[in-house]
Amino acid sequence: MISGKLTKELLVLFSAERFLTDPADCYAYAYDNSRKIFPPDAVLFPLSTQEIQRAILLCNQYKTPLIPRGRGTGTAGGSLPEKGGIALSLERMSSILSIDAANRVLIAEPGVLNQAVQDAAKPFGFFWPPDPSSAQFSCIGGNIATSAGGPHAVKYGTTRDHVLGLKAVTGNGDIIATGCYTTKGVVGYDLTRLLIGSEGTLAVITEATLKLTALPETVTGITAHFSNLTSCTEAIVKIMSLARLPSALEFLDAGSLNLIRLRYPAMLPTESQAMLMIEIDGSDSEIQNAVNEISQTCQIVGLIDVKQVDDLSALWKARKALSPLLREIAPKKINEDVVVPVSELPTFLEGVTQLCQQFQIKNVNFGHAGNGNIHVNLLIDPEINQEVTRALRCLNGIFDLVIQLRGTLSGEHGVGSEKRAFVTKEIDESTLKLMKSIKLLFDPNNILNPGKLFPTDSSDKP
Repeated sequence: MISGKLTKELLVLFSAERFLTDPADCYAYAYDNSRKIFPPDAVLFPLSTQEIQRAILLCNQYKTPLIPRGRGTGTAGGSLPEKGGIALSLERMSSILSIDAANRVLIAEPGVLNQAVQDAAKPFGFFWPPDPSSAQFSCIGGNIATSAGGPHAVKYGTTRDHVLGLKAVTGNGDIIATGCYTTKGVVGYDLTRLLIGSEGTLAVITEATLKLTALPETVTGITAHFSNLTSCTEAIVKIMSLARLPSALEFLDAGSLNLIRLRYPAMLPTESQAMLMIEIDGSDSEIQNAVNEISQTCQIVGLIDVKQVDDLSALWKARKALSPLLREIAPKKINEDVVVPVSELPTFLEGVTQLCQQFQIKNVNFGHAGNGNIHVNLLIDPEINQEVTRALRCLNGIFDLVIQLRGTLSGEHGVGSEKRAFVTKEIDESTLKLMKSIKLLFDPNNILNPGKLFPTDSSDKP
């Protein structure tokens, strides 16, 4: 519970409409897409950098956790108030402050939706490349907090590649400005990239200077269906070895295809056991050569069909429906977003298959194959004896395999609370110690999103 004195001081600064304490009102801020529930003691809705600074200073004074939050679309528990305290909802800081077409820059507050940025940039002939599946609902602050990616990261990179600078308030209450307005700048340490992906543990982002990219002249697609997983992964490796990169290269295994068939029966060939959705963008003169080259590269043993598809919208809709569909066929899922080098995808997917067979766990895989970023979904029923235990042992083996193949445990969802027990598999002790020191430098009283990213105690282990 937060202290009565803190409550009184916050009510002086914020109206009752912007400072909720009724448990019924706060419950909507108790969960994210990880489906775990940790109700906050209160919810605060700031409207400016200065208001956030005042809230942080008060929370420091009363040693009260403050958990920055966007729209709650994250899957790793990064915005959950596990230790109670105050949920700092940034959803009302939703203004696009400026668009500068000459310099390809857009400045936005953290509560602006990703889709709103796209809509604002489009009339000027630009877009902002990060495109997570939650783009219509997720906000810029949340995208920055996890360095969100999406299908087009294979060509354009993740959020970290498209933010020029930030304004933020540290856990100590200092207002800082990082980065610069230009695409070149090497004065001082790169604090912008440090804050991106820090999941609200170092500072609260209050303003972001985003780098826009020109919309492509033409976009087209290719679909390729294979009779087996091995042929499909072989095609992925060959496509990514070409000089021309596709703008998206999505992989769907047999389980994913079966899910789509349940919703869209006539969309896919019945014999397909693995599929690639490939998007190509560029000038009209570039497109056809790229289509021909990629289509030819797919001509390997096991190919069922490869064809150009001018409109991929129906397939994108089906692809983005996969995560919700999984919840319809299994009471619980463990959803991970691991990344391995593209050349290791055949070894990784074969290893996942063997581990799931060993631990008798149902499994569906899909994801951004062009980055080696696979969404591994372990489907479990907690009512079945020992199935959760077997699934966690299977997950531990999958993470070991990822590290063995020189991969990483998260490509775009972040660590949050869901993966913190496993970070020591990837980060050595001395590096982890340095990261914790940086956390304390920004947030000496550990009030900002406490307990996230790092293992919390001896029981928080795989």
